[in-house]
Amino acid sequence: MWRKFTRLFVIKTKFEAFLVIYGLGLGAAERGVHYVEQYHGSVGGWMLFAVCPVAVFMAGARILDSVEHSDWN
Repeated sequence: MWRKFTRLFVIKTKFEAFLVIYGLGLGAAERGVHYVEQYHGSVGGWMLFAVCPVAVFMAGARILDSVEHSDWN
């Protein structure tokens, strides 16, 4: 029973990986907007805004790489 439950959280296909990356991207953009609002008129807010999607790009590359090399395919 526990094994069936844990398999729900395993990314098996590229489609699932892209859905996860899309969700991460939406969250990163929202966080970036909050940074710009919190540090309005500051270069620091825009720099933090730019760093948020970069983290998603790195995580997305790692997720896609792990799906390509997994044994699920």
